[in-house]
Amino acid sequence: MPGPDTRVVEIRVAGLVGTSGETLLDAVATVDVAGDGLGRVIRPADRLRRPAPGPMLPALGRSIPRTLEGYLWHGMTSGGAAKATWALLFPFSLANVAFWMLPAVPPGRRLPRVLGAVCRGLLRVAALLLTMLLMGQLAAIALDLFAAQCLAPGSGCLPAIPDNLRTLPARIVVGVLPLLVVIFVLHRISSASWAVHAESDRVEGPLRMRTGSGTPALRGLHTVAALASVALLLLGGPFRVPGAVFDLVVWIATLALVLAAVGAAAIGTDTGRIARRGLIAFAVLLVVVAAVRLRPGPGRLPGTNGVVEGLGASLVGVTVLFALFLAPAALLARTTWKHKPRRLRPWAGGWAAAPVLALAELLGGGFGAGLAEAVRRLSGAGLLQVPDTYLLVTVLWGAGLALAAVLSLLGFAVAVPVRRLRRGIPAIVGLMEHDAQQEAQAAAAWARSAWERRHLHHLALTVASAMSAGGAALLVLRFGFGLVPGWFGPLSAIGVVALGALAAGLLRVVYTAARTPQRSRHLGALADLVCFWPRAAHPTVPPCYALKVVPELAARVREHLKEPGTRVVLSGYNLGSLLTVMAAARLAAELPETDRERVGVLTAGSPLQWGYQRAFPALLPQESLEQLFESLDGRWRALCRGTDIFGGGVTTWRHEVSDRKLYGVGFLAEGGCGPLKAKADENGVLILGGDHWLPDPLRGPTGRHRWAPGVLRHQDYVVDAEWDHAVAMAAGLGKPNGGVQGLLFPDFPGKP
Repeated sequence: MPGPDTRVVEIRVAGLVGTSGETLLDAVATVDVAGDGLGRVIRPADRLRRPAPGPMLPALGRSIPRTLEGYLWHGMTSGGAAKATWALLFPFSLANVAFWMLPAVPPGRRLPRVLGAVCRGLLRVAALLLTMLLMGQLAAIALDLFAAQCLAPGSGCLPAIPDNLRTLPARIVVGVLPLLVVIFVLHRISSASWAVHAESDRVEGPLRMRTGSGTPALRGLHTVAALASVALLLLGGPFRVPGAVFDLVVWIATLALVLAAVGAAAIGTDTGRIARRGLIAFAVLLVVVAAVRLRPGPGRLPGTNGVVEGLGASLVGVTVLFALFLAPAALLARTTWKHKPRRLRPWAGGWAAAPVLALAELLGGGFGAGLAEAVRRLSGAGLLQVPDTYLLVTVLWGAGLALAAVLSLLGFAVAVPVRRLRRGIPAIVGLMEHDAQQEAQAAAAWARSAWERRHLHHLALTVASAMSAGGAALLVLRFGFGLVPGWFGPLSAIGVVALGALAAGLLRVVYTAARTPQRSRHLGALADLVCFWPRAAHPTVPPCYALKVVPELAARVREHLKEPGTRVVLSGYNLGSLLTVMAAARLAAELPETDRERVGVLTAGSPLQWGYQRAFPALLPQESLEQLFESLDGRWRALCRGTDIFGGGVTTWRHEVSDRKLYGVGFLAEGGCGPLKAKADENGVLILGGDHWLPDPLRGPTGRHRWAPGVLRHQDYVVDAEWDHAVAMAAGLGKPNGGVQGLLFPDFPGKP
C-alpha cells in the first residue's frame, strides 16, 4: 500500500530519431544526470541548469511526488560522417533482419530444429554473397568503368584528368586502392560495438536478444570474400580460365578461397583469430598479385560480366533454396500459432523472411546498377559500357515500381473506404467523440491507419515476391532463349531513372547527414529500425543499440528501487516501447517479488502487436508477453490511437461494439487471455484490459492540461491527460474506472 513516503520515478525512453530531451520530457530545458554520452539519462532543468523535480502525479485523491527521467539513445544511430555512411549498408541490414524473422522452433522436435539450422546456414551464405555482389559491383565501377574505360588513353572521358594517371600502372592503382579502402571500412564497421555500463546479459530466454558467438568468424569470412571478389574480376572472372600457369595458380587459389568462405559460412564454424588474420593477409596478397598481372586491353575488362552475373546467379539460387527450406519450417511451426486470431499470426505464416531476403538482394543489385548508371552519365562519355545484366535490373525495377504504384492506388482509393464501412469504425469512434465533425475526421483517419497496419506488409511482400519471380523469368528469357523484347525499353527507362535517383539521392542524404546531423532525421529513422537487431547473419551492419539500452535501463531501475518507497514506471514511445518491454521482462525474471511489485510499464504508439510480434514470432512470442502481463499484475498500460499508423493496440484484439460498449479479447492480470469489456469515461477514453484507446481529435481544452487541436495520429501522446492516469495505474496506484481488472464477461458478443 502507498505510504506518505511514496514517490514515482517515471523513466521515459525515446522512440525514433529526432526526439529531443525537451520533447521527451515535455520540459522547457533538460540536463544530463547519468550516462556516457551515447546513452544519456536526463531530467528537467531549472533556470540554473540544475535537475528539477517532475510534475506531481495525481493518484488516489492526492498528489504523489514524481521524478521524471528520460533515456536518449539516438547518439548510437545518427550523427557524424561515419554513421551517415550506414545508409549504404541497408541491404546488409535487411539480410540480418531476415535472420530474426525465422519462425519459432517447436520444442522437442528434431525435424524443425534441423530445418532451422539449414535456413540459418543458407541465410549466412546469402549474406556472404551479398557482400561479394556489392564489392563486385563497386569493382566493376572502379576497375572496369573508370580505370579500364574512362582512363584509357584517347577515351575522351573526363578530359581534366592528367595524362600521367592514364598510364597502365597508375590506372590500376587508382581503381584498386578505393576498393581496398572500402573493404577496410566495412571491416571496421563490423568490429564496432557499444560499451555497456551495466551487468552483461548472460541469460537465455524469451524476449532476450544476444549477439551471435560466431560474429568474429563471420567478420573475417566477409572480409576474405570481399577481397576475393575483387581478385576474381582482376583475373578475368570465375568462368574464364587464364592461359599463363602462374595466373592459373592464382585463379585456382582465389576460387578455393571463395568456396572455403562459403562453406565456413554455411556451417558456422570459427577458424580462430590467427587463422582469420592469415586468410585476410592471403586474400590481400591475391588482390595485389592479380592487380600487378593485369594488362587491360582496349574496351571493357573481360571479368566484369562473369563476376556480376555469377554472383547474381548464385544469390538467386541460394534464395530459392532458402525459400524452399523455409516453407516446411514455417508449416511445422504452425502448431505454435494456428489457434491465434489472424491479426496475431506471423506474417505470411512465418515465411516472410524469404521475401525480405529477396528484397535485400534486389536493393543491393539495384543500388549497384543505379550507381554505375549515375557514374556513366556523370562522366560525360556516352561510349562507356556497364555489365549486360544491368539491363535486366533496370527492367525489373521499372516493373516493380509500376506494380507498387498500382497496388497502392487500389489499396488507398478502394480498400480503405470499404474497410471503414465493413469494420464498423464509425461505431467505435462514436463512443469516443462528441462532435459530428470530429467523428468524421477520426473515422477517416482510423480507417486509413487500420488498413495500413493490416495490409502494408502485404503490399511490400507482394512487390518483393513479384519482383523475385519476374527476375527469374527475365534471366530465363535473356540467357535461356536470348530474347530481348521491345517492351524492355520503356520499363528499362523507368528503372534507370528510378535507380539513378535512388543512388544519387542516397549519396546526397549521406553527405547532408555528415555535414549537418540535425537534418538527418529520415536517415536516422531508417537506422533506428534496422539497428535494433544484433549481428547474426551479416556482420557488416551497425552495432545493435538494444544490447546496450536494455541492460542499462534495467540497472537504472534497480538503482531507484533501492529506496523502499519508490515505484518505477518505464514508459516507452514508438520503438522505445520495445526497449521498455524487454527491460521489464528482464526485471520480472530477476527481481524478487517485493521489488517487482513496484515496477510498471507504459507504452505509447507501440508497433509491438501488429508489427514486431508478427514479424519476429520467435523473439516476441505471445505466451511470453502474457507471462509478462501476469507477472506485472496488469501494471502494463498501453496508450493507443486508432488513427495512429505506426502504433496500435498492444494487449487487446478482436474489438467489437455492442450496446454502446467496447468488447475485446486481451491479456488478463491473472494469466492467459480472455474476454474484456470497457466503456468510455468522461474524457472519451476507452480502457480495455491494458489498452487505453484515446480519442483523436482530443476533446476541447479543459484548462488543466496542455491541449493540441486536430488529428494527432502518432504524435504528442504526452499531451493527453490520460498519460498521467496510465502512469498512476502502471505504478500500482489506480484501477481503470475504479473497477477490477481482468474480469471475465459471459455476455461477450464476439467469438471466444
